[in-house]
Amino acid sequence: MTKVAIVILNFNGKHFLQQFLPSVVNYSEDSKIVVADNGSSDGSGDFVKREFPKIEVISLSVNKGFCGGYNEVLKQVQAKYYVLLNSDVEVTPDWLSPIIELMDRDQSIAAAQPKILAQRSKNKFEYAGAAGGKIDMLAYPFCRGRLFDSIEEDNGQYDDVSEIFWASGACMFVRANLYHEMGGLDEDFFAHMEEIDLCWKLSRAGYKIFYHGKSTVYHVGGGTLSASNPRKTYFNFRNGLSLLIKHQRYSSLMWKFPLRLLLDWAAAIHFLMSGSGIHAKAVIIAHLSFIRRFGREMKKRSATARQMSNFKTSNVYEGLIVFDYFLGQKKTFRDLKS
Repeated sequence: MTKVAIVILNFNGKHFLQQFLPSVVNYSEDSKIVVADNGSSDGSGDFVKREFPKIEVISLSVNKGFCGGYNEVLKQVQAKYYVLLNSDVEVTPDWLSPIIELMDRDQSIAAAQPKILAQRSKNKFEYAGAAGGKIDMLAYPFCRGRLFDSIEEDNGQYDDVSEIFWASGACMFVRANLYHEMGGLDEDFFAHMEEIDLCWKLSRAGYKIFYHGKSTVYHVGGGTLSASNPRKTYFNFRNGLSLLIKHQRYSSLMWKFPLRLLLDWAAAIHFLMSGSGIHAKAVIIAHLSFIRRFGREMKKRSATARQMSNFKTSNVYEGLIVFDYFLGQKKTFRDLKS
């Protein structure tokens, strides 16, 4: 069995593959590289077959989204570790070994991520992952190195090895057997926050998620949906409610769920008053969509609870990131500790 399989899910990202695939090939010795073509129409698969004949290409006939695409392809990939890598990621020398060695030493680590910096501004952290994902008591995610739109410069402040709550789907190392035991990525999420859901399940099952600051990659970000796209807003707000319902005790949900709804509506009003009505509309549509499939959400909650009855998780920030950031003016992760 291959020890490490790097699996790149691609949808019409030929330009990213042309730019970044050489770095993956050059700096990933002794690893299997797979490009999973998710129903592309730009000739991506043929390009890889022609220019990188040693790379395996697995083609899907239609775009199944981030979650469905990975779930389908990973059934066909045998390895000890998967590295789920976005097509818009540039890797660096020795990016694999620090994390693989860490996971080899500690069998309780189920998933991990490297330091993720912005490919277009390499002295800054990148929005989707930065120096490791965290989450607050209402399931609002944030990162070390990035709170909302406040992004820190990399000055070595996160060159550590530490436990986090979630590892970014832009570059996630995960034990293959646990990925499949957890049922892979929840395809109802389609895209956005699916990696948080997977890491939450792993945490509830007693495993740990880690960050390693001695491994670095550069991520363009927004390759599929940019921050300005209201569909991204829709997924973030809809899937955030799914996370809360799926992983909280009923006793907590009695007050956390209404409070989360209230804060989401406040966000919608903020969008509206700042001239982003299309994003305010996306929040409302997200809530309506969640309400329509509430029965399905409860069934998934029950199924997850049967798989792992433990609701206790570690590394949850017990404050409210929305209040701390907007009212408390705490703009960096380290400010949260003060």
